[in-house]
Amino acid sequence: MRLSAENITLFTTENPLLMDCGSSLAPVSVTFETYGELNPEGTNAILICHALTGSAHAADDGSGPENARINRNPNGPGWWGNAIGKGRAFDPGKYFIISSNILGSCYGTTGPASTNEKTGGPYRMDFPQMTVRDMVRVENALLRRLGVNQLVTAAGGSLGGMQALEWAVMYPEMVQSIIPIATVARHTAWGIGLNEVARLAIMNDPAWEKGNYTEQPVQGLALARMAAMISYRTASSYEARFGRQQIADAEEIRARELFPATLPGFQIENYLRYQGQKLIKRFDANTYIYLTRAIDSHDLAENRAPLKDVLAAIKAQTLCIGISSDILYPPEEQRAITAAVPNGRYAEIKSVHGHDAFLIEYDQLNGLIGRFLAEI
Repeated sequence: MRLSAENITLFTTENPLLMDCGSSLAPVSVTFETYGELNPEGTNAILICHALTGSAHAADDGSGPENARINRNPNGPGWWGNAIGKGRAFDPGKYFIISSNILGSCYGTTGPASTNEKTGGPYRMDFPQMTVRDMVRVENALLRRLGVNQLVTAAGGSLGGMQALEWAVMYPEMVQSIIPIATVARHTAWGIGLNEVARLAIMNDPAWEKGNYTEQPVQGLALARMAAMISYRTASSYEARFGRQQIADAEEIRARELFPATLPGFQIENYLRYQGQKLIKRFDANTYIYLTRAIDSHDLAENRAPLKDVLAAIKAQTLCIGISSDILYPPEEQRAITAAVPNGRYAEIKSVHGHDAFLIEYDQLNGLIGRFLAEI
C-alpha cells in the first residue's frame, strides 16, 4: 500500500480561514496522509474523518513516518488500520484515500498547541474556537489542493461522523455518499454533560494555569480520559473483562507516578489509570478542551432550518451505522438520521463494546461498508 504523509499550508494572511466564530485564522497548516492513487478525473477519492483524539494516521503499511505530535512519538499502527487495505472496506487499490488531521488538533494541523506567529508562543487559550463546520472547510480546501473533484464517500465515527454529515450539507456537489458512524445530527445534553466533566477535570488541575501551562496538566488530562473511557464502553464489556478482579501483585500497578497518593485495588481502576497515562503521552490538554467544545456546538440545524428539513435536503447516498450497545450515541440517534434522509439506509454493529465498537468490530464494519460502496 502506497502511503504518503505531508504537511501543507492551506490558508495564509492574504487568504485566511474565515471561521464560524467570526475570526480570521492564518496561517493554517494541515497534516494528512494519502493511500492509493487519484484517478485522472479526480473522482475516486474517499475522505476518512477521525474522532476526538485521532490523527491523520489512519492506516499503516509498517513504514509510516513520524507524525507531528507533541512528543514526537512514532506512528505505530493506524487507528483504523484494519478498515483500510487490500480486501478491506477502504481499498487503496480502488480508491484514493485521504485522512487529514482536523483543525484544532495537536498532530500537525493548526490548533491551540501551534505557534501563534503574532506572539512567538503557543496559541493556548487565544486560539479561536473552531466548529465542526470549520473543520470541514479546511478539509474541503485540502481536497481541492489535491485535485479531488468528487468524493466517493466521506466516512468517520463519532466526531468523524459529525464531519461526514456536515460534508453532505455544506458541499453536496462534492460527495456521492457519506458514512456517519456512531454519531448524532446535533449534540445531546448527555454528551455535553460528559464533556463538561472532562473539561473541568483539566481546568481544575492546578497545573493548567488557565491554559498557560509549560508542562501538561497531566492529572487533569488523565482524569478527562478516564471519564471518557467509561462512556466509550459498557457495563457488560467491563464486567466481562474485569469483574471484581483485584490486583494481586504490586508489579501490575500502572500509572503509579501519575496518581501517587492512592493506589488502585481493582483491575478496572488500574485499566482506567493506564488509559489516562497513555493519553497524556500523546495529547494536549487545551486541545482536548477546544475539541470537546466544538463537539458540543455541533448542530446541523443551527442557522439553517429545522433539523428535519436539513436532513431531508441531503442528496448523498447515506449509510448510517449504529452500535447496538452504544451509550454515548445510542443507535436510535442513527435510526432517526436514516429515517429523515431521502437516500438513507441503516446498519448496526452488534457488540457489547459500546461506542468503541467501530474501532474493534472490524469484520462487521468491513462487511457493512464494503457492501454499501459496492452498491452505490
